[in-house]
Amino acid sequence: MVPHVPSDSESDDDRQPPPTTPRPRPGPTTVLRLPRRQRSLHRLLGGQKVADVVLWRDRNRSAAILAGATAAWFLFDVAEYNAVTLLCHAALLGMLLLFACSIIAPLFDRAGPRVPEVIVSEQAFREAALAVHRKLERSVAVLYDIACGKDLKKFLTVIGSLWVLAIIGDNCSFTTLVYVVFLCALTFPALYERYETEVDHLVARGGEDLKKFYRRVDSGLLNKIPRGPVKRRVY
Repeated sequence: MVPHVPSDSESDDDRQPPPTTPRPRPGPTTVLRLPRRQRSLHRLLGGQKVADVVLWRDRNRSAAILAGATAAWFLFDVAEYNAVTLLCHAALLGMLLLFACSIIAPLFDRAGPRVPEVIVSEQAFREAALAVHRKLERSVAVLYDIACGKDLKKFLTVIGSLWVLAIIGDNCSFTTLVYVVFLCALTFPALYERYETEVDHLVARGGEDLKKFYRRVDSGLLNKIPRGPVKRRVY
C-alpha cells in the first residue's frame, strides 16, 4: 500500500488528531436535609440557662456539671458506694467543718460561719408536681393511642424501642443507664449544633432507608395478614 502523503492543500487543522471528548465528571452527591426548623436549637431547648449548659455556651458550668455527674457515677457504680452512707458522710463532713470554723473564728476576731437559708415555697412544689402530672398524663394518652393499633408503624417502633431498652437495662445498672442518658443529653445537642449539615444528611438518608424497608415489609408480610371486617358505627 502506498502511504498517504499529505498535500499542500490540507490545512494544519486536518493534520491534527481529532480532539478527545472530555470525560464527564461525576456529579456532586446530593445532600439530604431535614425540614428547616422555625426556631434555633437554643430556643428549642428553652433559651435560658439550661440551654446554655446543654449547648456548652457556659463552658465552666457545663464542665462542672459533667464532672459532678461523672464523680457521682464513679462513687455509686464503680466504687459501689451506698446512697445513705454517702449522705451521712457528707453531712458528717459538713458538720465537722462548721464546728471547726466556729471554734477557730473567735481566735482571729472574725464572725462565725453563716449558713444561708434555703426557702422553697409551696407554690414551687405545686408547679413542679403539676408539670410532672401533665407530662405523665400526656405520655399515658400517647401510649394508649399507640397500643390501640391506630398507627401500626408507631406501634412497631415503640415495641422495638421498649425491647431494646429492656435489653440495655438487663446488661447495665440503673446508675449507669442514667449516667449514659445524662452524658448523651449533655454532648449530643452541642455536637449536632456544630455538625448540623452532616447529621441532617445522615438522619435523612437513614429515614429514607427505613421507609423503603417498611414499604418492603408492608407489601411482603403485613398485607398478607388476614384482617376482619371493620364495623362502622351507626349514629
